[in-house]
Amino acid sequence: MSGAIQPIVMPKWGLAMQEGALIKWLVKDGDKIRPGMEICDIETSKITNAMESTIEGTLRRRVVEEGTTLPVGALLAIVADASVDDAAIDAFITKFEADFAVAAKDAASSGPTNRSVEVAGQPINYLAMGEGGTPIVFLHGFGGDLNSWMFNQPELAAGRATYALDLPGHGGSGKAVADGSAAGLAKVVIGFLDALGIAKAHLVGHSLGGAIAQEVAAAAPGRVASLTLIASAGLGPEIDIGYIEGFTAATGRRDLKPQLEKLFADSALVTRDMIDDVLKYKRLDGVDAALRAIAAASFPGGRQVVLSRDRLGGLSVPVQLVVGAKDRIIPADHANGLPARVAVHRLENAGHMAHMEAAGEVNRLIGAQVG
Repeated sequence: MSGAIQPIVMPKWGLAMQEGALIKWLVKDGDKIRPGMEICDIETSKITNAMESTIEGTLRRRVVEEGTTLPVGALLAIVADASVDDAAIDAFITKFEADFAVAAKDAASSGPTNRSVEVAGQPINYLAMGEGGTPIVFLHGFGGDLNSWMFNQPELAAGRATYALDLPGHGGSGKAVADGSAAGLAKVVIGFLDALGIAKAHLVGHSLGGAIAQEVAAAAPGRVASLTLIASAGLGPEIDIGYIEGFTAATGRRDLKPQLEKLFADSALVTRDMIDDVLKYKRLDGVDAALRAIAAASFPGGRQVVLSRDRLGGLSVPVQLVVGAKDRIIPADHANGLPARVAVHRLENAGHMAHMEAAGEVNRLIGAQVG
């Protein structure tokens, strides 16, 4: 009966994740689960988030207790038909755990790694996952990096090529920023597409990345298959300039933590390791100048300088906007009054980082759009 048994394992959210702690079970033995249903809370060194089921069936056995830390791929629970007896489940667990060390080693050696390509004379760091189809290219926001897509890229890479890049001044890319405007950064994105031979891509942009995606669509409409804009800049003049200035100026945990907490509806998602990682990035040579150049070009006088909302109606490709109702950085009401052809999705329990806080729903929306 082992063919009717399905394992639930510790997920891998981002390249850096090696292990996770199961903080809380949200389901119990005997519950019926389905794809998209939150089944447990997982804490990583980056963030705590709910793990959604990808399978449907009856949860027959939770294998680990709350508070247990396990490596990626370790067995968490068993889903099985009622016809499967306990002895078959015991045998499945024994075999799974015996094979796990070998499987984990193979997975680690064959997993994706960051790459770099030269664009306009400097390296652009990126992560490629999946193959085939019209690619998805992910563009992060101000002060972010490609790891902000840790809950999205792996899910959307099934059967499709995906690329998450670090914008200039961010992550592992070069720190020189010749033009910090959305239009200037869009030229880098187009150069990235050229360098990798990507003729056309679905663009998914968050915050500043959303404004950049809109500029790419305006400058090179033939290169864009669709736009998914998440908490996008460029749709209204207001922005929490206190966040932009506070994030840029922060040099220690005390300064940075309250700024990062603004990004989430649930500020408890901001972990000590998340803060430490951002501080390490901010202390790299060239980062301060890069952030200040982008802020000066994109948000002079504390306002968004480039507004492209009216241009969205003239695009010939599908466009959707995802907003978190509890966004404290860019007002959610920037979604109001957009051209009728723009599909607007409002997520009531998410903040500025909707693609992390409501990853399952955002992934479904992106997946539905890219086909």
